Amino acid sequence: MAAAADLTGTKRVMACALCKHLNVDPSTVSNTTIEQSDIASLFSHIVKSSQDEVMKWVKFSSDFAGSDGKQHALLDNLNQDLSQKSVLLGDGLKPSVADIVVFATVQAFVTRVSDSELQKFPHVWRWMDYIQNIVDFGTTSQKINLAKSVFDPPSHPKKADKVDTESSSKKAVSGQKNADKSNGSTDSKKPAGETKAPEKETTAAKDNKTSGEKKKDKSAGKTAEKASEKAPEKTADKDSECNISILNIQVGLIRKAWKHPSADSLLVEEIDLGDGNVRQVVIGLAKYCSPDDLTNRHVVLITNVKPGKLRDVMSAGLVLCASTEDHTAVEPLIPPGGAKIGERISFAGFDGKPEDVLNPKKKQLDKITPVHFYQWPI
Repeated sequence: MAAAADLTGTKRVMACALCKHLNVDPSTVSNTTIEQSDIASLFSHIVKSSQDEVMKWVKFSSDFAGSDGKQHALLDNLNQDLSQKSVLLGDGLKPSVADIVVFATVQAFVTRVSDSELQKFPHVWRWMDYIQNIVDFGTTSQKINLAKSVFDPPSHPKKADKVDTESSSKKAVSGQKNADKSNGSTDSKKPAGETKAPEKETTAAKDNKTSGEKKKDKSAGKTAEKASEKAPEKTADKDSECNISILNIQVGLIRKAWKHPSADSLLVEEIDLGDGNVRQVVIGLAKYCSPDDLTNRHVVLITNVKPGKLRDVMSAGLVLCASTEDHTAVEPLIPPGGAKIGERISFAGFDGKPEDVLNPKKKQLDKITPVHFYQWPI
């Protein structure tokens, strides 16, 4: 009974999402049709398609729902198929009816699988997280809370310790040289056969220095103190330039996207950051995504870069993307679940306020990206 109820629930989720995806009137799919049809029949009732690639995934869904004990093997096959793709059909980012059918079928099983077991199928749960955040499955389906790997950013090595060490060593060497010089000059003034004078005499000799020599010593000491004070300040400034907190990384929604008028490799996007703040951003994704793929998609972008023109079109932001290792597929990063438009993305262990506008002359992005940004598989 529980398995039958799960299957009926799966078919309801599938029917709801397919109708919304294809703009089909849901009233044309009755409850009786959902309950009495198998997955393949229900799919054919809603989707008038006989494409081999689509039907292959419909068959996968039917097999998955009707083969108790074999789901792990089927998940392993699905995981391998998704290892170099974001969606089941094509090389782009746009979900198809195949993604909807397979997701609805696999979802019911995944809710009963432990997180440790699901970690064996990383491409499946990455794909599921993407599909559930981009396809509307209605209120009958609850989002799966997938346990994502915690990103532990590498700590940027501070140079202050090195400066302090070098400064201390230089002072020690300088002090040793001064001591040697002082001892050498004292000994040279002594007659040949004279024994070494007591410590008091050495102290007295030091007290007999001229006022000019004393002033020079004081001046040299102050200069050394000032130099040691300035060194940590300069190091702190350099460290702050490499701190990721100076970037204003926000969640945005692409409202429109179109081809760049004078560059085949570029697209132009209109990104909503909330509260009436809309940015125009030029992005080099024309080779990997169509404007339709990007429209109404949530993205993550750096908004405090200095605006500038790219091939005569103004751009006021940098959209963060991920790519495959061989760079054959590239797509924008998906914001964390539940993040709102305009919300700032922060990183654990990196506190601080973002700068109003990054200074291109300081090359702050060039210093930050090798430390904090990597090429993650999609």
